[in-house]
Amino acid sequence: MPDCYVVTGAAGFIGSHIAERLLRAGQQVRVVDNLLTGKQAHLDFLTSLGGDLSITIASITDLDALNKLFRGVDYVIHQAALPSVPRSVADPLETNAHCVDGTLKVLIAARDADVKRVVYAASSSAYGDQTGASKYEGMSPAPISPYGAAKLSGEFYAKAFYHSYGLETVSLRFFNVFGPRQNPDSTYAAAIPKFIKLMLNGERPPVYGDGAQSRDFTYIDNVVHGVLLACEADGVGGEVINLASGGRIVINDLVYKLNALLATELPPAYVPERPGDILHSRADISKAGQLLGYEPVVGFDEGLRRTVNWFREQKEQIAKNSGAG
Repeated sequence: MPDCYVVTGAAGFIGSHIAERLLRAGQQVRVVDNLLTGKQAHLDFLTSLGGDLSITIASITDLDALNKLFRGVDYVIHQAALPSVPRSVADPLETNAHCVDGTLKVLIAARDADVKRVVYAASSSAYGDQTGASKYEGMSPAPISPYGAAKLSGEFYAKAFYHSYGLETVSLRFFNVFGPRQNPDSTYAAAIPKFIKLMLNGERPPVYGDGAQSRDFTYIDNVVHGVLLACEADGVGGEVINLASGGRIVINDLVYKLNALLATELPPAYVPERPGDILHSRADISKAGQLLGYEPVVGFDEGLRRTVNWFREQKEQIAKNSGAG
């Protein structure tokens, strides 16, 4: 008999990929999203897959809705949040309401429904701008943005619920996830989808600062793989675990790689640094290997190629549909 999973934030980029993988594996999937930042198109795509899927349009701040949704559930994969460091700097109260209050209500509903485990999407922003070759879980958290502080609060709540109530929780710190279906149009869009869309249109990508900053860009399939491992791994209750590729890509080099894939010669358009941004972010993923048996399944270059191809196909399809109209 299949397990029953709730995926919060399933209209978002990462959540939709997790729900897709579960549906294709024949699991029962319940998704919840308020469509504040998620897309109806992602929910329509999940519906098109068939399978045992139910969709609830509600906010994770609505405890009554969560209580109904979580009845009889085995696992809760908590992806819903209000993403983006710049957005949190602009409106910390709104970020707190979704990332802290919402996460607390998810944990309460999961506890009361006696679910087996909650897997929480934590964030590498908890580390802040600490120096060192890579970020590892033993470091003291030092967030420098309201988003980082809010996501860290969710980790603390998850661990507290494990120790106080016996609710099994695992917090996975994601590092710069990218891939197909990621939104390039938001004011707070991640670098890779934004760069690809601009460069496909012959526009130079905006790079903050001097472009020497680096990120541990992690292809979406790796994150989905790690999340599902975390649902069923033994002895990981209350743990905080990095989930990334363990690599380091300099932003200027990212532009170079995209130019090579797109057959373009578009130099970066340098713009002033943003408040709250960190200089370097790279994960030590040894703990994920030890506790989850995790290792990346798709390398950065291959993931970037797949992502570019997806965005190119989307652009071609839009052009074809416009011509047909």
